[in-house]
Amino acid sequence: MGGAPGAAATGAPEGVLGGLVSRTLTAARHGPLGVVLRVAAMAAAAVGAALVHRLDDPGVLCPLRALTGVPCPVCGGTTVFIEFGGGRPAQAALANPVVLAGAVAVAVAPLGLGRRWWALQPKTRAWMLGTALVGSELWQLARFGVLRV
Repeated sequence: MGGAPGAAATGAPEGVLGGLVSRTLTAARHGPLGVVLRVAAMAAAAVGAALVHRLDDPGVLCPLRALTGVPCPVCGGTTVFIEFGGGRPAQAALANPVVLAGAVAVAVAPLGLGRRWWALQPKTRAWMLGTALVGSELWQLARFGVLRV
């Protein structure tokens, strides 16, 4: 077995690579380095999604929209990352501003925003998320022409 005592019991990785991964994941939870690591991971994912999309457009990914033609509140989430990865931030913001705001919140969470979020009462968090999802759904309905404004 090797490694630190109790490593296998906690599921922690072993060896040099495991130690590096463990330190990186710990750093991603705290401070400015955490923000840099999260933004770098999101940027890599966005560029990768944009490249894959450029090679082969899979069409509509949302099952609700594919079956009913009605978009869900997170429709446009993949488009946000594809547009950012393709260097078009304005189109990314227009695809789904709520998903974009959520991605920014996840990126800056290590600076203290995450602790603030979890310090809120569960009822307050549920109300905020529900309001965001309703607003996002209205945005998507208007964006796809289902709701005329």
